[in-house]
Order: sequence, then structure tokens, then C-alpha cells
Amino acid sequence: MYKKYKIELSLKEREQINQCIHDKKTSKGIRNRCLILLLADESQGQIPKQIEIAQRVGVSDVTVYHTIKDYCTYGLESTLHYRQRPNPGRPAAITGEEEARIIALACSEPPNGYARWTVRLLTSRVIELGILESVGRETIRQTLKKRNLSLI
Repeated sequence: MYKKYKIELSLKEREQINQCIHDKKTSKGIRNRCLILLLADESQGQIPKQIEIAQRVGVSDVTVYHTIKDYCTYGLESTLHYRQRPNPGRPAAITGEEEARIIALACSEPPNGYARWTVRLLTSRVIELGILESVGRETIRQTLKKRNLSLI
């Protein structure tokens, strides 16, 4: 059967993997990757199948496949470190200044005819005052919850 990815570690790479395994700061996920690479190394002779490697290490066979693929594609350094995301997700919907204005509004007296602020009332007032052009109730609720602010 044809194998798409083959691993043949050099002595230097094996030493680096062994140091990584025995380092106390190494996370369990990285240790698992190191073990997978050592077990899949063809320079040491006959290697077990990916399913057997997965059972020995205690991971899924897909993890074994992706670890071997990452090593062959990106190299050892990239395989033994978690990847950093180039763009860290969506930016916050509310900036610090806007958040402060919303909290100040929630702490102020409610409008005439109301005993207290509600999230719906706050949402409509934030849009009326031009603090934000558009905002959902959930965003206002999460902003208040983040600061442990209760409307009661």
C-alpha cells in the first residue's frame, strides 16, 4: 500500500523530540505529537500502522495522520509548536469609551414612566443618543454582565 507521507528523523531531530518530551513545560498535546513522530519514524525499522500508533499514544487516528502530514509539510519546528493565528478573531463590537457611556447610562435614572432600566430600553436609548449606530440587545446585556452590573 502506498504511503503518502513518510517520516525519517535524523539523530538531531530525535534528540530534539526527546528533549521536548522530557521538558516539564511541554503540554500534553505537544508530547503526544512527539510520541507520534517517534513511533512513525521509518529510520528505526518497521513501524506500526496509524491506528496502532493512535492506540499507543491515546489519540485518534486522524490526529496521527495530521501530525505526520504537518511534519512532512511544515517541518519539525512547526509540528512541535501550536500555530499562532494570523488574525485574532473578530474585533470587539464595543470600545472602552462606548462601554463606559453605556454603563453610565445604565447607572443613571431611568426615563419617566419606568421604574428601572431594561436591556431593551437601554438598547433603544443607546441608539437614540448616538453612542452606537446599531447594536443588539445581546451586546448590551453582555457588556453589563461583563462588569457584573445588574439592572435590578
